[in-house]
Amino acid sequence: MAGLLQRAWDWLAPPQVPLVDGQLVKRQRRSQPPASPQPLQTALDFVAPSAAPAPVAVPAAEPPAPSPVAFHHPQASHQLQLAGIAVGYLLERSRRRSIGMTVCAQGLRVRAPLGVGHGAVERVLRDKADWIVRKLAEQQQRSQQSLSARIAWDAQAQLPYLGRSLHLQPLAPGQRPPAALLPCETGCVLQLPLPVGASADQIRAAVHAWWLRAARSHFAERLDHFAPLLGVQWRSLRLSSARTRWGSARSDGSIRLNWRLMHYAPEVIDYVVVHELSHLHHMDHSPRFWATVAGVLPDYRALRQQLRDQPAPQWSETEFTP
Repeated sequence: MAGLLQRAWDWLAPPQVPLVDGQLVKRQRRSQPPASPQPLQTALDFVAPSAAPAPVAVPAAEPPAPSPVAFHHPQASHQLQLAGIAVGYLLERSRRRSIGMTVCAQGLRVRAPLGVGHGAVERVLRDKADWIVRKLAEQQQRSQQSLSARIAWDAQAQLPYLGRSLHLQPLAPGQRPPAALLPCETGCVLQLPLPVGASADQIRAAVHAWWLRAARSHFAERLDHFAPLLGVQWRSLRLSSARTRWGSARSDGSIRLNWRLMHYAPEVIDYVVVHELSHLHHMDHSPRFWATVAGVLPDYRALRQQLRDQPAPQWSETEFTP
């Protein structure tokens, strides 16, 4: 208790004023403990960043791998990654019940019902991704083969005709008989009444005129041969220049056949003829349709594959091979 009273008195009593060297000196009070840090400073200490760590070397990112070659339809409306490859495709809407797709020389074409959402279309495409990419690659290879087989139109040009080699032979000056086809050891020779120094366009036009006559004659003969075997009757024949189809048929007996078929062996042409005539029984590609084809051509699968594997040569730089 005495100690407590003494400390209270020390605070309340006036300081003594002794003389030191004749000067008044203020009495020194007892030393006080250091003040506590202010709360604000404590908060600042808490949020202040610590010493910066030593920089850590980060390995440089590897350059991205080159993207695979994309397949792009010239009229593409959508694009999708399929099996790691960008595929631009043409989407068409129509009154149909299912989603269908076609891979042709131009690319991927998809047909979908009006009420089916785009997400459902893409799910179907992803399910068929491997098949689509494989077929697109096959079509690309065929196009490259066709480009390499482009016909060089000069007086010594050669081109496949009915599975054999057709050689051009201009006639001597002054001779102008009609074009004639003659057999030779390596195939056949087409004699053409061309003027001296004929241009490539003139040579191509002369061959094309003769080619169309030969195609119409050959196709009509094969239609007459197979129609009775199938129990159908064809009524008209038109030559087609379609870019992606070899032929078509209508229920009224109208047949269209692509004149480029004359590049192929006769048995391959027969397959297309039988195919179109069989449509006069079945206007679809149902099992019944293929059974009709097989009833006349049991080996139609091999002939169809041969047609797919051997692209026809291009007659000009701008055309597409069906």
